[in-house]
Amino acid sequence: MEKLYKFLKYTFIILWTVFIVAPFLWAISTSFKDFQSVNSKVTYIPWLDFEPTLEGWRVLVKSPARGGVDIVEPYFNSLFVTCTASLISIVLGTLAAYALSRFTFKAGFVRNNDITFFFISQRIMPPIVLSIPFFIFLSTIGLLDSLIGLVVVYIVLLMPIAVWIMVDFFNRVPKELDETALIDGCNPYQAFYKVVLPNSIPGLIVAGMFCIIFGWIDFFFAFILTFTEVQLLPVKVVALNSSITPWWSLSASALISVAPLIIVAFVVERYLSKGNLSGALK
Repeated sequence: MEKLYKFLKYTFIILWTVFIVAPFLWAISTSFKDFQSVNSKVTYIPWLDFEPTLEGWRVLVKSPARGGVDIVEPYFNSLFVTCTASLISIVLGTLAAYALSRFTFKAGFVRNNDITFFFISQRIMPPIVLSIPFFIFLSTIGLLDSLIGLVVVYIVLLMPIAVWIMVDFFNRVPKELDETALIDGCNPYQAFYKVVLPNSIPGLIVAGMFCIIFGWIDFFFAFILTFTEVQLLPVKVVALNSSITPWWSLSASALISVAPLIIVAFVVERYLSKGNLSGALK
């Protein structure tokens, strides 16, 4: 029975690894192909099945006037919007989560859990419901088709994630830490910044990772709220698809677009384990 369990376990791990890695290998191989290599026959191995070329990568940095698509500006636009909105969302969301975790709020029948659910409900709501209000709001204040306007929208979308994660994390931090800090002469603000917050760094990193991921991959609002002045990377990548799909440049752009997320995942991977989250409280 134990041998069967090991066999099934490792078989599942191998199959899952192939399922995850195969699309990346296919994209890497296709990014070094040209039109003939993609459409003539099934080829995978460079120099053996086909002659590799860098044209799929060169197209991404060429200007449209020279026959390229130039994803450099959309790439940095996405970095700016995602990082700025994530940072602000983490700051505001952490403060809101700490208040919901440590203090009791009551307004009629509304309690702390209701306020927390209100934040979470913003992510449950279909994006199409928010598109028209966001469009009208940004148009009214003159921020439609601008980076600042997208930052504002992304803060609204990402802050509920930060609140949701950090409320749960602060609830795991013993309130005795706050009380001890107050006894030692700290005021409530110092207790938060000097005692509770340093013990919450793993939670902040996890919340930040999810904010970055959801902000980076958003296509809907980046497409609805921008036109000509500003373009984000997801919109630019989708725009590559035409009547004749350039799979070589599409694969290269896909690899470039997922690279930041892979880096973030490797950096914060150790904080995702339950042991590290619990160990921060000791």
